[in-house]
Amino acid sequence: MTAAPTEETHGRDIPTALRSVMVVGFIYLFLVGVSTLEKGIKLLGEDAQERLFESVSNPIAGLCVGILGTVLVQSSSASTSVIVGLVATGVISVEAAVPMIMGANIGTTVTNTIVALAHMRQSKEFQRAFAAATVHDFFNVFAVAILLPLQLLTGVISDIAAWIAEKLVGSSAGSTWKSPIKEWVKKPVDWIVDFWEWVGLSGNVLAFTVVFTGLLIVLGALALITKNMRQLVADRVERSVNKVLGTGTGSVAMLLGLVITMLVQSSSITTSILIPLCAAGVVSLRNAYPVTLGANVGTTITALLAAMATGSTDALTIALVHTTFNVLGILLLYVPPWWRDAPVESAERLGAVAVKRPAAALGYVTAVFIVLPLVGVAIFR
Repeated sequence: MTAAPTEETHGRDIPTALRSVMVVGFIYLFLVGVSTLEKGIKLLGEDAQERLFESVSNPIAGLCVGILGTVLVQSSSASTSVIVGLVATGVISVEAAVPMIMGANIGTTVTNTIVALAHMRQSKEFQRAFAAATVHDFFNVFAVAILLPLQLLTGVISDIAAWIAEKLVGSSAGSTWKSPIKEWVKKPVDWIVDFWEWVGLSGNVLAFTVVFTGLLIVLGALALITKNMRQLVADRVERSVNKVLGTGTGSVAMLLGLVITMLVQSSSITTSILIPLCAAGVVSLRNAYPVTLGANVGTTITALLAAMATGSTDALTIALVHTTFNVLGILLLYVPPWWRDAPVESAERLGAVAVKRPAAALGYVTAVFIVLPLVGVAIFR
């Protein structure tokens, strides 16, 4: 008796060439979604914009909003794309958006931490899995703890990003540049607005509906890009991870994490691949750690794509802030040998606690990714 074909088998029946064309189409759809989101925010008017986003002017509130938004959509790519759209409209300044970007970096680690909880019944596996998941958490938290105060005091991250943006597009902060991608997506965005006006919507109802439509398109397109890219490269990814991590070379592992994440458009997928490998003891935590750092940099490609759809120098700047933050984090926390192992050792200690008290693991996830950000927003808004 032949087993029924699974959904994954059906997914693999699509020819590679056709799936590649589909991915290109979904990327275009993603860009349309970002531009639609930007259009909807502009339709809100300045008064409504200020009321909606006034709380993120506080950096701690902005950081917490970034964490919560990313936890909600389970994707830093989606949340940073939304932030890029907000900056493009001028609703949020680059300086106010920087903590939100940092929060998105922390929030994205919730996925692989939840994946690790699946190993809770096997104590040794769970200890290794939870440590492998939370090393990403600790790196991002340490990076924010160092770089957020530095940014608030000196503006160094946004200054570096603004300088790079100006060199790339030849336009200074607050200006626009002629992006061909913005022209490519203009007509579909106009069609979306025209459709909702034809339905009979107007004013803020129209604006909120266009914003919501843009969000749905962004989230849906990213999910489809991720799913299809994973099908295209799944086998190669697994072979590459096993081969490279066996060498124990940090720089090569970091490059692998970067490339895989750029391909699948999701750092969560890259880091989640490592959890079962570390849980089984196939890969050591120290060998897996650099892959997560490469994934942090690789995931910033989505925000850069989103910025291309806006034609705004500020939007490109905040997208580059994401990249700059992650690169500086690596330079500060991984390159110097004297504290390179700090996130690893912290994760190992937390893993040891979690295996003795599984409730503490659940409490950690709830506190770090939900309770503390909510409290932060409530206090600092």
